[in-house]
Amino acid sequence: TRVIGNPTIGVGTLIGPGGGITEAEAELLLENRVRIATKSAASLVAPDFPAADPARFDVLVEMAFQMGGAGLAKFENTLKAVRDRRWNDAAAGMLASTWALQTPGRARELAEIMRSGK
Repeated sequence: TRVIGNPTIGVGTLIGPGGGITEAEAELLLENRVRIATKSAASLVAPDFPAADPARFDVLVEMAFQMGGAGLAKFENTLKAVRDRRWNDAAAGMLASTWALQTPGRARELAEIMRSGK
């Protein structure tokens, strides 16, 4: 078997020159990734949290989408502050991270939502 080295996604779907996915396939991929991020975020907070505080939960989902559930899980102090409803501490923990250095605009925006609930 000869390996050509063209970039693929999934099982052999060419995404390099001459390839790609349809808009419908992109939507399915996005929906699946959001579902995974939502499940990851929910597993890290109290069972009632997603419904009780949807804006703040969405922050956690966005973080899990960007970093994966394992990446979000490393925010132990931030997650404890979320579970304890200490919003300023949760926001401060988000901003004191390597993630915030790597994506400062997003981190500031999400920390403000975490702080305010809006």
